[in-house]
Amino acid sequence: MSVKVDPNGAFLKSIGRLTNSLSIGRGIDQKAITPVGWAAHADAIATLQASFNDIPPGQCVRLAKKTSNLFRGRSSSSHGLDVSSLGGVIAIDPDNCTADVQGMCTYEDLVDATLPYGLMPLVVPQLKTITLGGAVTGMGVESTSFRNGLPHESVLEMDILTGTGEIVTCSPTVNSDLFRGFPNSYGSLGYAVRLKIELEPVLDKVALRHVRFDDLASLTDALAQISESHEFEGTPVDYLDGVVFSPTEGYLVLGTQSAAPGPTSDYTGDRSYYRSLQHPTGILTDRLSIRDYIWRWDTDWFWCSRAFGTQNPVVRRFWPRDLLRSSFYWKIIGWDRKYSIADRLEARKGRPARERVVQDVEVDVSKLPEFLSWFFDACEIEPVWLCPIRLRSQESGSDVSAGGSSDDSAFPWPLYPLKADTTWVNIGFWSSVPVDLMGKNAPQGAFNKEIERVVATLGGHKSLYSEAFYSREDFEKLYGGHAPELLKQKWDPYKRFPGLYEKTVKGA
Repeated sequence: MSVKVDPNGAFLKSIGRLTNSLSIGRGIDQKAITPVGWAAHADAIATLQASFNDIPPGQCVRLAKKTSNLFRGRSSSSHGLDVSSLGGVIAIDPDNCTADVQGMCTYEDLVDATLPYGLMPLVVPQLKTITLGGAVTGMGVESTSFRNGLPHESVLEMDILTGTGEIVTCSPTVNSDLFRGFPNSYGSLGYAVRLKIELEPVLDKVALRHVRFDDLASLTDALAQISESHEFEGTPVDYLDGVVFSPTEGYLVLGTQSAAPGPTSDYTGDRSYYRSLQHPTGILTDRLSIRDYIWRWDTDWFWCSRAFGTQNPVVRRFWPRDLLRSSFYWKIIGWDRKYSIADRLEARKGRPARERVVQDVEVDVSKLPEFLSWFFDACEIEPVWLCPIRLRSQESGSDVSAGGSSDDSAFPWPLYPLKADTTWVNIGFWSSVPVDLMGKNAPQGAFNKEIERVVATLGGHKSLYSEAFYSREDFEKLYGGHAPELLKQKWDPYKRFPGLYEKTVKGA
């Protein structure tokens, strides 16, 4: 979707009126967050269970949430659970570097609660409104994932509302099958209502090196080396991700914690962070406060805000600062879905409608050049995000077999099919292509299906927060085999929640 700025300023005036009519909840700046405490948490659990008990037996249930970071539709008419009081931090233990957090707490609130102690979660997904429970049961990855793995790997203990209506505590040693099977279950086994997580110390600032590469092979070699050594040219690397604009222009962003005094950049104003990475050759340096670094991608939803015109200097000058955040862009996406705004604009220009291509895929680092070469040749989407992942866990510890595989023990998390002792690269691309890219009579989702095919051929998989088109047979090969059903028989025997395939592929 594109935004046309008219000389009379009508668009800017409409944004102003829209700002006045919206309740945005939070601005973009840090906010003092007070833990809710254990008594309030107990009351919230009582409210949740009462809402569960009010739903007639045999009826499917879901969360009654107003927001979501999922890019797939939902056709279910399930009854909603009252989680309105489960969005806080319960308690922080700075001495032991842990926090007890309610499942619907956003990472924005969690970060603002922990930073005053000089602490942060081990992995903080890129968007402020992602919840801790959502990242653990679904998708979460960031620039610490090359050393800290995925969000669920820093969970010490969870309380989960299961399909029986009970709150079940699980950990690596208690109900370990549920603990290991919960990640990537997307609410098919229940919902996390409390999570005890590890925190790590952080300094006030992050010193950045933006290293340019002119070919995919050298970028991949460097990414692989840094992911294992945690250093580059003798300097420690605490944070690592990358952006590739084309096969001949890519950047690795290397972050190192710093307490040194001095100025820092601010990308919540005139400039967009991702454009600051680009330079002709060599290494470009920058500095951010730790909080601005954590949320560097949220301000412009990576680069997707350009679809709304906010990277146009004229528009950005008048765009309310508090609306430079992903939660507001989600509202615009909602309007587009409701009124088909983008397709109407394309039709007015005599162009076909567009197929949404919003995906994160993961391939072994050795397959990265092959996938990127195919991707840039197959479509005009650019740039793409790179984020390396190495699991922390080296043992399975699970009582649930993925079903039929001779090397199940290599996969510590049966529904999250990443092999241990391997550097994986998450590749994120969030845009669209013409619906006739794969031919005039191409079926719905044709390019997304081709992505699934190519990724599977390379031994990878994709995250399930967005649209998926797998057959059930292919899905089981990629996402745990019989493990989802075995877990469901034990923890949701009455099928109060949709199954994993039904939820992530069929939109239940």
